[in-house]
Amino acid sequence: MRMDAAGLKARIEALLHERVDPRSARGEVVEDVIAALDAGALRVSEPRNGEWETHGWIKQAILLYFARRESFVLEAGPALSFYDKLPLKKDYAAAGVRCVPPGVARYGSFLGRGTILMPGYVNIGAYIGENSMVDTWATVGSCAQIGNNVHLSGGVGIGGVLEPPQAQPVIIEDGAFIGSRSIVVEGVRVETEAVLGAGVVLTASTPIIDVRGDAPVTTRGRIAARTVVIPGVLPKKFPAGEFSTPCALVIGTRDASTDRKTSLNAALREYEVAV
Repeated sequence: MRMDAAGLKARIEALLHERVDPRSARGEVVEDVIAALDAGALRVSEPRNGEWETHGWIKQAILLYFARRESFVLEAGPALSFYDKLPLKKDYAAAGVRCVPPGVARYGSFLGRGTILMPGYVNIGAYIGENSMVDTWATVGSCAQIGNNVHLSGGVGIGGVLEPPQAQPVIIEDGAFIGSRSIVVEGVRVETEAVLGAGVVLTASTPIIDVRGDAPVTTRGRIAARTVVIPGVLPKKFPAGEFSTPCALVIGTRDASTDRKTSLNAALREYEVAV
């Protein structure tokens, strides 16, 4: 799909600056942006020089797309009926994607070739790379960026974000493994081939405590590449007493000398991480 990203950006920004009704003829550019998202020709956020660049104008185009549309009835065979503003993705066979009933991906999201969508949910603006797995009841929120060869286990919740436009979405990089019922929200970045054990909760303010050395090291917002992480708790004093609050514990590192599958299995055995 050939596309002039700079031209689309200028036209979207003009709509916003001039407060043009998105339902007008000039608002047709919004359709072009959403079609490019659906085809993977545009991404809300993309890697550049080791960091991620977020394109706020694309998020604004998604919001304009909602404003352009009215709710309508969607029929999915004789048993399922929906009432929404957005259509669903189609042409999975041509895209090389397997979608298992009742998995749902909204139009304007992208699923790479070889990806499997179990009965989960992928929202508009999300990008999922090649050969990834969205397992049963996993959800991928608006604009989240999921890499190649990622496994989102059953019940995983990947948060979405449309506003503010400049806010970075959740980013799960290539080869990461996200354990069952884990939650990753508020723009947290999980770097390449990291492993989250079952039930890890990561928000922008969650303490991520590296306990591999002689003294704990605390960071927030980013899980380092190839690290193995499990849920933990920290004591915190409140007026009513001392209670435990959630944190994430970095307990080990995947072995880069082995292939991905062997390394993952070895990490789980060695550190007894539940997935």
